[in-house]
Amino acid sequence: MLFATKQSKFESLVRAYSAELYRYAYWLCRDRFLAEDLVQETFARAWQAWEGLRDDRTAKSWLYTIVRNEHARLFERKRFEIDDKQELDEIVDAASPNSYERIDMRDALQTLPRGYREPLLLQVLGGFSCAEIAGMMDISEGAAMTRLTRARIALRKLLEPQAKRGVNAR
Repeated sequence: MLFATKQSKFESLVRAYSAELYRYAYWLCRDRFLAEDLVQETFARAWQAWEGLRDDRTAKSWLYTIVRNEHARLFERKRFEIDDKQELDEIVDAASPNSYERIDMRDALQTLPRGYREPLLLQVLGGFSCAEIAGMMDISEGAAMTRLTRARIALRKLLEPQAKRGVNAR
């Protein structure tokens, strides 16, 4: 009976957060198949450590932390291949009217220092509070709020010149 309860709780957790975790994993790695693997590995590790979860209310941030750690492990053991011949115009979906804006946003986010980018993504994509972000990143809540504020200010500064140029300049 105890196993059935544990399993049903875990299954409901998987149903509740798998799509969210996938979006976050995809944002981290930009690869659909790798994001699926990250989420699957996250749930496998979560199942193994399920007994260690003391409070079910912290499960969401716990899962995001596992995804983040699994993604970090990729860099410990993998060397990336870079294709210098790949042209940006080949990657852009010309049918999408907002493709340039998305590229501008992605580029602006990539220029942010990781310490600013990561809490911003956790808040925007994950919907986490400053306290939850602070716990996941092992920083104070004040530091999390400062990083979020600085990230937003930096993004605004980066995107203002592009907004003034407008789409016609392209």
